[in-house]
Amino acid sequence: MTLVVTFTGRTPLGTAGTGLPHQIWSYSVQPGFGSELRLGQRVALALPADADVRDPRLFPGVPALEGMFLEPDGGLSRVHAGRVITTPGPQTLAVVAPPAQQARELFLVTRSGSAPWTVTPFATAPGEDAANTQTLPAPAPVPRVPHGRPVTDFGGTLPYASELFGVYQPLPGWLGYSAGSRLAVAAGGARPSRELFTGEAARALDAAGLAGLAGLLGSAGLPGLAAPPGLAALAATSGPDGGPAPLALPQPPTEGILSPVGLVDLFREYFFEFDTFLGAPVGHLWLSPGGTVEVVETATRRTLVERTAEQSEESVSRAEENLTDQTDVADAVKEDNANETSLGVTANAGASYVGIVHGDVSTSYSTKNTTNKSSEVTHKHSRTQSTKVSSEIHRNFKTTFKTVTETTDTSSRRYVVQNTTDRLVNYELRRKMRKVGVQVQHIGTQMSWQVFVGDPGRGLGLGELLHVVEAPDLTSLKKPVPPEPLGLTQTTYTDIYPVQQHPDSRNGPHLSEDWTLQQGFDRLWHGHSDEYLVAHFDYTPVAPGPGYTLSTKVEKPVRLKEAKAGNGSGTKFLADYEVVDHRSGQFRVNCKLVNFANSNYVSLTFLVYWDPPAENPAQDAYERELAEYRKEVAKLQRTAYTRAVRERVELVSKVRRRPAEELRKEERQSVFANLISQLDLFHGSSPHLGSELIRQMFDVDRMLYFVAPDFWRPGAASTAGERSRGRVPVAPYEWDRIDSDPLAGATVPSHYSHTAANNPPEAAHPVNLRKPEWRINYPLTENAQTAPMGSSLGWLIQADGDERRNEFLNSAWVKAVLPIRPGHEVAALGWLMGAHVEGEAALGKPYTWQTGDPDAYRGKTIGEVLELRARELQEKNTDVANTLRSERVFETGFDPLDGGFRPAEPYQVFDQWVEVLPTDQVVAVEVEYDPRTGQQR
Repeated sequence: MTLVVTFTGRTPLGTAGTGLPHQIWSYSVQPGFGSELRLGQRVALALPADADVRDPRLFPGVPALEGMFLEPDGGLSRVHAGRVITTPGPQTLAVVAPPAQQARELFLVTRSGSAPWTVTPFATAPGEDAANTQTLPAPAPVPRVPHGRPVTDFGGTLPYASELFGVYQPLPGWLGYSAGSRLAVAAGGARPSRELFTGEAARALDAAGLAGLAGLLGSAGLPGLAAPPGLAALAATSGPDGGPAPLALPQPPTEGILSPVGLVDLFREYFFEFDTFLGAPVGHLWLSPGGTVEVVETATRRTLVERTAEQSEESVSRAEENLTDQTDVADAVKEDNANETSLGVTANAGASYVGIVHGDVSTSYSTKNTTNKSSEVTHKHSRTQSTKVSSEIHRNFKTTFKTVTETTDTSSRRYVVQNTTDRLVNYELRRKMRKVGVQVQHIGTQMSWQVFVGDPGRGLGLGELLHVVEAPDLTSLKKPVPPEPLGLTQTTYTDIYPVQQHPDSRNGPHLSEDWTLQQGFDRLWHGHSDEYLVAHFDYTPVAPGPGYTLSTKVEKPVRLKEAKAGNGSGTKFLADYEVVDHRSGQFRVNCKLVNFANSNYVSLTFLVYWDPPAENPAQDAYERELAEYRKEVAKLQRTAYTRAVRERVELVSKVRRRPAEELRKEERQSVFANLISQLDLFHGSSPHLGSELIRQMFDVDRMLYFVAPDFWRPGAASTAGERSRGRVPVAPYEWDRIDSDPLAGATVPSHYSHTAANNPPEAAHPVNLRKPEWRINYPLTENAQTAPMGSSLGWLIQADGDERRNEFLNSAWVKAVLPIRPGHEVAALGWLMGAHVEGEAALGKPYTWQTGDPDAYRGKTIGEVLELRARELQEKNTDVANTLRSERVFETGFDPLDGGFRPAEPYQVFDQWVEVLPTDQVVAVEVEYDPRTGQQR
């Protein structure tokens, strides 16, 4: 008769203080006739490993769990929950698991002594057929949550930091004067008058000059418009009737460049502190019974930009490098926004929004469409940015653990771990991790004025490095010493010969016996046919240097010097030593006789003989040093000015950068001054009145300006020649120069440039040169910092400026964006339409209604829709209820967002994710391993 296994039910765990919702699951194993279950035998149910089954030893004092065990199988797909049979008759198997129940396939396994587990057929009811697997009620699979509780548990958590962010989108359709006039000049025509951009003809693009601009844009749907002289060839081609051809409708991206208005959607990024959890192990400790270990933890924070004496590890000053100084994702995001060169910037350090991403042109003017589009741009940018900076923070922590017996380092963290039990205890050292939640909320939209300002850096002065050229000073150099010739080298190598059971062994080894090589077999034994040990092991000592190999000149390159048992006493050890690989130094110990003296290993000390490499590496280093020595000798023979230039290159590269806030303020002042001069509102008189007029309607303190790396200083294309000079060439120094300028020859305003020739690609040999390729290069030294961005492009580099300042100095123009003050949207829009500012060109064109636009936009012109949009924004931006909605998170805290992302509605949280960050704290966690499988229990 077969075994019968039945599920008898679940009962409460009944252990106070556990805090677990687990229950005791009970199963009855009824033996049949024939004594299928024997005393001393182990019987267990093989449960799926994805069930959250707890070790019964964690719950002492629970009667139902007495005598129960839990261990994983070798394949890790099952866990065995069972007991040792101590009394005859039916057996009860109990496991601790959550109450969630599911019908699952189970095995019944038995085991006697050291034999492997055996699957035993069983039935689920008397009289039914037995099978190796049966379906019974069992704990349901539990998804693992390795990083703590779900985010829904942290509702109401207040943010510990926040960061303002935004997306700027130009609104196409309006042909502004400031950009349109530039287009006309760029096409070879004269700058049109401002009057051409006003009136009904301009609103409908019926003016001849505006038709030509429309033709340059590829506009269409405007038949019968003639282009003015100079633009006709570019404006249109002849149509079938000989007249001007129909013009194409303006393409949105191009119109966005010429439009004077756009929208800035503002977002706020919130950072919430969630729970902490233990990450992956970073170290391991084991303590014998009664043992004590002192652990010294040293936490080191690594910065990528390292300023050493050699300066050999200096990196380019980019945002990613500076981020490793931060230990929090919120601080890192703030710094990344401040240093990201592709973002628009404002110099207002008070309530400024630091990062403004330039989005695509929005062909829809509606709140829903523009907000949704900008929210997608914000999601992509902020998610990528957050991932990048958290990744940098991950690499920012490094912990080194040292196990010592005594320490005098009082500045380090010292832990004393003592094992007071009678068993070996293992500890995993696991890093404590933080879980930080991030949410993004739309907090408002501002209409803005977009205008291009040419040559913005022309009025900014450069810092000049003062450096006096000293008289020539020749010094002697130390000549490299030739290396000693290499010869046969002897090293000492110590390793252990472990106790490792042979696969044929059935019992544990007697370690007090003499073990000898069994004749005819590759194994050790001591006369018993059921105890065997592995006879040979391979070892690879460390070579004394690169290229060393085990000696072929010495008869025995590996010799045993000393053998000691694990307890330190001398012992027997006899073996042959076989060279496996001369190059790697690997050799094999074929043991013939060993006595482990009741220890788990024998410590072996060898004398190893090595042949030197055919080529001495030190000789190569010596030859390199000798070549460098000769090069230095040649340098010392140069003029003092050559040495001075070398020193200047290094000094200029090491000039400390000015604070970014000050540089941005200067640039903003330059842009605004250029804008006032460009508008010329009062015809050259009283520019301060023009400034005050603009400040009434526009938030100048929040003015943005975009200086992208692809904005370069245009000019006539020419190929550099032998007489070409860069922006700051290395000029010859005149020792006896007398000049009215007291600092003549003693200042360096920027990084030097130097004209040099390179062979053309087709030159196979210098003799075959056709025409050298001349370039304007920049000098470097081995001790100088990395050359700044733009050096290869011939940029003017400000020595104490950052990458943004250098882009600003060398840009042909910047795009300035002035946000309209809340409540002044309608007045500012009317002012921009005036003849003295942007005009009304194309505002009379029909607005193309799109899905998602309000019905009120149907049948309206571009100008009418802009006015409706301005009134809508003016009403929303002056409504205090909207202001309170944008600040609600600071009052109500974290509100979990379903799905993690949704297209943003005005003033709503629309994006959410979680970042995992390491801390500098490490926790010791006790673990236990199965000595047979090596798996953690």
